[in-house]
Amino acid sequence: MYWSKTLIPTMKETPEGADIPSHILMLRAGLVTQVMAGAYTYLPLGLRTLRKAVEIVRDEMNRAGANELLMSALCPISLYEQTNRVEAFGNVLIKADLQRGNKKIHVVFCPTHEEEVTDIVSRFISSYRQLPIILYQIQTKFRNEERPRFGVLRTSEFLMKDAYSFHTSIESLNETYKKMYGTYCKIFNRCGLPFLAVEAESGPIGGDASHEFMILSANGEDKVIHCEQCGYAANMERAEIGSRSCDYAQKNVQLKEIAEVNTPGAHTVEQVCKVLKAKPSKLIKTLIYVADGNPVAVLIRGDHEANEYKIKRQLNVEKLELATPEIIERVTGAPVGFAGPIRMIEKIPIHADVCVMEIDNAIVGANRSDKHLVNVNSMRDFMPMRIGDFRNAVLGDACPRCSAPLNLRNAIEVGHVFKLGTKYSELLNAKFLDDSESQKTIIMGCYGIGINRIIAGLVESSHDDTGIIWPVNLAPFEVVICPMKVADDAIMQLASELHDELWNSGIDCIVDDRDQRAGVKFKDADLIGFPLRVVIGEKGLAEKKIELKWRWDKETTMLSIENAAEQITNLIKAERVTGERFANINQSNGGFNNNGFNNN
Repeated sequence: MYWSKTLIPTMKETPEGADIPSHILMLRAGLVTQVMAGAYTYLPLGLRTLRKAVEIVRDEMNRAGANELLMSALCPISLYEQTNRVEAFGNVLIKADLQRGNKKIHVVFCPTHEEEVTDIVSRFISSYRQLPIILYQIQTKFRNEERPRFGVLRTSEFLMKDAYSFHTSIESLNETYKKMYGTYCKIFNRCGLPFLAVEAESGPIGGDASHEFMILSANGEDKVIHCEQCGYAANMERAEIGSRSCDYAQKNVQLKEIAEVNTPGAHTVEQVCKVLKAKPSKLIKTLIYVADGNPVAVLIRGDHEANEYKIKRQLNVEKLELATPEIIERVTGAPVGFAGPIRMIEKIPIHADVCVMEIDNAIVGANRSDKHLVNVNSMRDFMPMRIGDFRNAVLGDACPRCSAPLNLRNAIEVGHVFKLGTKYSELLNAKFLDDSESQKTIIMGCYGIGINRIIAGLVESSHDDTGIIWPVNLAPFEVVICPMKVADDAIMQLASELHDELWNSGIDCIVDDRDQRAGVKFKDADLIGFPLRVVIGEKGLAEKKIELKWRWDKETTMLSIENAAEQITNLIKAERVTGERFANINQSNGGFNNNGFNNN
């Protein structure tokens, strides 16, 4: 491949609207170009990298015994209605009406393919002898992102590897789940990603257990809780909190008398604290939810955030949502912002986070407009029905495994594995006959990887001031050959011969045959991030040597022209297998992989 024969529109300046490294560098290096908010075209270099990621994923999935298929990106909306996911996805689901003659066909652009693959299995698998089986595809998905941003990290159209396993038993599911977990570790290791596997919630997908594979990044939109002492890791929604002791019955401070105070217009924690000159940790937020149709109150300390996944689990309910202003006023007698655990109009269940019980002489809403109560104490003034873990973990909380302080990091999700159970197979009638001819419901697992996020996540975690640093396995070209004088026939002949020998040996290489200064060529090579740069100059040619430089090294080395192609081939092929050179710089930048599996 020759630079002059392909499309590589590199940019010197930061593009308008790009504000994180992966977005900036993918645009500047000519990997992608934006079509509209949330949609990108992959240019030749970007597509080469994307396809390399696809092939790594496909290779490891095939090694794990998965069967590839390709499902339609369009699906009848009736399947989503059967699984109640039209409502679960809400505006994220892209719907369309297709006019066919006198009929309108209602379809969705699939955000995932649980419905379609389960429907396929329900029609073609009927016996335990056909199970277990893993089906996967690499297909475009569509989600209406209301705030598409960060380049290809958050888009409405993206490439995803989604796999689904089907089983006769939980034991069989657990075995495949563990295999897929290990397969994901292999995939991300081959891609050079510094990933961390964390316990996770299943979200709108549903299911009993799941893990996310994260890349730690300052620009990640997800929050990860991690214990460096024992390795415990979970996303914010799932993270547990270690022991929090409190003597509810005895308090070592004077409990003051309750008093009502005026707080005109103060209905947020910040506003109330400003009016009363108090710290948020002295305030108790009373959140009114509707849980499976019934109003409940959840008490959270003012400087903490409620965790609705934990609330659902603690209350053992299917559906949980914040109450409407009308319900809040009906229950409390006051508008939003003035609810409290004392003197509600309706007697509803009250549940409290453990930290709430530690607050002495607290501030709470008075259940009256523009009024709050001060000097409120648990046990004396109110008694929750349930005391538990209802909040998000924060930096410094105790690890639930070893009690060491927890760290809080931003992260980018690149993969997710779920134990779905029978959520979809039950609703879509996917059954099998067991060895006694009894009909049973198929048990499912689900395993997804965002291919685009592999690329963007790698760039986000592996770059320097001059550009991207690709591992050999993902680089658009593994070797860039830079002839210093394209008008010199001898130099260009050597560049062409070296190119052909490398190409014929299976090495992806490109000749920068532009009539440009060395500085321009080197800057573009570093911006794009080609792993190995080969320089052919007049002096080197006279000495029968060429110059080699790895993208991540400061020093260059000289190589004899004789057998140069063979030596470069050996270097690249060894790096493909081991990734040691890239791993060394990756580790020095704080990257790490978590290959441990905790089957909770």
